[in-house]
Formats: sequence, C-alpha cells, structure tokens
Amino acid sequence: MGSERRERMRVLGARIRALRTDAGLTGAALAQRAGVGQPTVSKVENGRMVPSLDVLDRLSRALGLDEAAANEVRELLAAVEAVVEVGSGSEGDVSAGPVVDEAVRGARLVRSFQCVVLPAMLQSAEYARHVFLTSPDLDAEMVGRAVAARVERQGLLYEPGRESVFVLTEAVLRTWPGTPSLMLAQLDRLLAVESLDTVRIGVIPWRRPVPVLPRHGFTLCDRQSVVVEAFPSERLSTEADDLVRYEEMFGRFEGAAVFGGEARDLLMRMMGEFRELEATVTR
Repeated sequence: MGSERRERMRVLGARIRALRTDAGLTGAALAQRAGVGQPTVSKVENGRMVPSLDVLDRLSRALGLDEAAANEVRELLAAVEAVVEVGSGSEGDVSAGPVVDEAVRGARLVRSFQCVVLPAMLQSAEYARHVFLTSPDLDAEMVGRAVAARVERQGLLYEPGRESVFVLTEAVLRTWPGTPSLMLAQLDRLLAVESLDTVRIGVIPWRRPVPVLPRHGFTLCDRQSVVVEAFPSERLSTEADDLVRYEEMFGRFEGAAVFGGEARDLLMRMMGEFRELEATVTR
C-alpha cells in the first residue's frame, strides 16, 4: 500500500476517532449503535481499513453527525478511494471486502445461497486459491495472503452460539477448477463441516426444479443485513424491503434443498464421480 493512501486513511480514521470522542462514545458503543463489529471501528480509526460508503454512513448516523460533518467524512473517504493502486478494491486483496467480512463476522445467524461458486466460508485452501487467481491484478504473494485470510476466517464456523446455513445448487458442486483431486478434497471438507452442530448444508439437486431462477448469490446476516454478490463487488443492504425479499427467497431455495443424510449421500455420489473422472484424467 502506498504512503499517500496510508496517510489519507490515517486522516480519515483520526477524524472519526475525534468525532467519537466528542460524542462521548467508546469504540464498542459506537460499533453497537452502528451495527458493525468493534474490530471495524478500531481498524478504521487506526487507518488500517477503508470503510465502505455504507459502513461510513452507518457510523455517521450513530455519531449523530450533522450534514456538514457527514459530508466532511464522505469527502475524506473519497480522497482515500481516489488513490488508485494495483490490487486495491479487488477480491484478492486481503483488505478488500470489508463489508461482507464484518457483516458475517458480527452475525450470530448466517444464511447463504450460492448458485455459481462455493461460499467463502466453505472453500478449501486450494479452491480459494483458484478463486483469487481469477483476478488479473494479484501476484503470487497477494494470492497467498488472501487465501490465508480466508482460511483463518473460517474458524467462525466452529464458534458456539453461531448458526450457519448454506444452500447450494448442485451446479455449484459440478463447476470445478483445477483437477478432480481438488474437488475430492473440497467435497471431503464439505462433509466434515456438515457434521458440525453449528452448520447446516443443503443442496438443490439438479433433478429438482428451482423455485425461481437464481441470478446471483446472497448472504443474510442475522435479520439485519443482506450482502448481495453482484458483479463486480458485494453490496450490503439494511433496507427493510430488501431484507423481506431476500428472506423470502432464501426460504424458497431452502425448501427445495435436501439436508442431512440426503445431502451427504449426494456428496458421496459426487465424490465417486470425481474419482472416476480423476482416473480418466490421469491415465
């Protein structure tokens, strides 16, 4: 990260910290009011993370800023974003995606529907590496850091008191990068994660019609926000209409999926197919 961008991030963070102090709030209190994780507030104030415009606006509302002050911090954010650097803002940058990361990190109930790529929380390291390799702006070191960060974040699946529900189309499991061996390891990971008390994995078999044609993946975080995974980046919404719409959609996809023993049987059958494919590929 260039020195100019770091300096602008530091200025933005210092201003938000000063406004928080003036409001008589702790970092934890501001995070709770804004509906973001406390680490988000800390990273932003210390110039270690660039907040999305949505997160910045939530912080501004939580601080009770008037129009002039809200516009001031928006302009500071625009100044940060005006500094263009290789890899900034791309999926593979380990600092990218703060909205979805913090939304998932702070949620106790996460429900995710995917129709193209496996959810980040379920990806094996090698699968994730192929995801990040699709970004043309990343070198090998950046890909390695991004994969390590993604794998580390998956520890959330094991935390007691959390619930994660994933619904995938069978097409997700049949859209594979790399080699059949990669997918065998990936399917094995899905079976291991599915056994957790905190996780439910459902698959919509290709033999079943989908209740509605999916256009993109999305993730519901508690009942407070939804991350819509549209190209080229994620969009977080806290609008009531969006939440109602995506809650209803998730319920329909969930109702079409198989869970438990049926899902495990499907995964095992697919592993058998990939073993057969592996034998033909490696001859």
